[in-house]
Amino acid sequence: MRWISLRLRLMLVFALVALAAAVSASAIAYWLNRDAVLTRTQDAALDDFHKSLQDNTGSLPQNPTCQELQAAADRMAATSQKYEVLLISTSGRTACAAPSDRDLFTLKVVPESLQAAVNRERRVDDSNRYAYHLYWQRITLGGKPYLVGGAKVIGGGPTGYLLKSLENERADLNSLAWSLGIATALALIGSALLAQAAASTVLRPVQRLGEAARRLGEGKLDTRLQVSGTDELADLSRTFNRTAESLEKRVEELSAREAASRRFVADMSHELRTPLTAITAVTEVLEDEADNLDPMIAPAVQLVVSETRRLNDLVENLMEVTRFDAGTARLVLDDVDVADQVTACIDARAWLDAVELDAERGIVARLDPRRLDVILANLIGNALKHGGSPVRVSVRPVDGSLRIDVRDHGPGIPEDVLPHVFDRFYKASASRPRSEGSGLGLSIALENAHIHGGEITAANSPDGGAVFTLTLPRDVSELTDGERERDRAEGSGE
Repeated sequence: MRWISLRLRLMLVFALVALAAAVSASAIAYWLNRDAVLTRTQDAALDDFHKSLQDNTGSLPQNPTCQELQAAADRMAATSQKYEVLLISTSGRTACAAPSDRDLFTLKVVPESLQAAVNRERRVDDSNRYAYHLYWQRITLGGKPYLVGGAKVIGGGPTGYLLKSLENERADLNSLAWSLGIATALALIGSALLAQAAASTVLRPVQRLGEAARRLGEGKLDTRLQVSGTDELADLSRTFNRTAESLEKRVEELSAREAASRRFVADMSHELRTPLTAITAVTEVLEDEADNLDPMIAPAVQLVVSETRRLNDLVENLMEVTRFDAGTARLVLDDVDVADQVTACIDARAWLDAVELDAERGIVARLDPRRLDVILANLIGNALKHGGSPVRVSVRPVDGSLRIDVRDHGPGIPEDVLPHVFDRFYKASASRPRSEGSGLGLSIALENAHIHGGEITAANSPDGGAVFTLTLPRDVSELTDGERERDRAEGSGE
């Protein structure tokens, strides 16, 4: 599961909301119950102690003995509230302390602040009817909670203190805390299950939409979604179906037009080849007899010959473009010494005086020599025609690839023209005079590079002039093997 997935984020949001709600509710419930339990326990114990103190000390003499005081303390401790009692008498000649449990409850256990509050005499007035009051405090002895309370008997009686254990109440509160913790954990689990259900409800249509979009991007234009419901996701699915249907119709129209255009170019090229063959034969005869022609018609004959050759090149280029568009262009591979191939290309076109070659012999690549010759001829010819001499061709092996740079020393390529140099029939200016080329040379060179699995880029050199860089794999066998396998698969599928 991806950490940024929508499913995980939904689950985290549900879990955080549930955790915050459960913790808040549990904390409030715990503190309310804690306050209620402790208040109820201490109020019951203090009320019972106050009443017992009045009942058991009222019958004591003015100066009770320690035995009488001890008997009163034992009687007070023998109640249902189960607390220990400490009675202290300071009247008479000697002070006497009578605890119900000498090992547990002595005066040292009582905090000094509580003793001071119990023994402090308050002024009696309309708002305060008694000089002494009952005070209490919670303490911890040996890691256990206790309630300590004390009061002084009005009229010169003894001072009494109680010590009540709150261990049972703490156990009850701990049990409540565990119950609330378990409830919080169950709430988290429930929120996770609820988030999973909600995420599945929301994400399943989104996943189907994403899968359909991927299939549509792969060219399966008949992809549609099953729509059910009236919510926003259903509206999104309907919109996707309408978009896919419109896209399919549009692509079918464009494909039909493109197919018709390719058929037209192919048919036109085929139809032109027959008359061109005849015209070419006639122009060759006229060119052979050029010296015997009337000087008045010799320029016309030369024009016919040159234009016929240009038309013949244009038809051949159109046929080549048609093969690329139809996907029928294939490679005929051979092991080629690249330096020899470049030299042969330059020599065949009589460019030796205008081209500088920087290539080491022995750089062998397995590719289609005819198509490499077409690429080199177009790049070098374009550099000689539109750039400036000398044209420098360098060949370098780079990480299992072959890099060929063709650089001229002309003015370079204008920045607005640079992105379009490989476009078919592209003209930098509508008013540009007609050139000798067909406008297809660089595009055919690029297609030949692509069929090899390579690329051609155009740029301007910082030192001036344009640089065309051809990058090809050293071995194109894997591409041709893959094409054969695809052809066999398509043939078996048909």
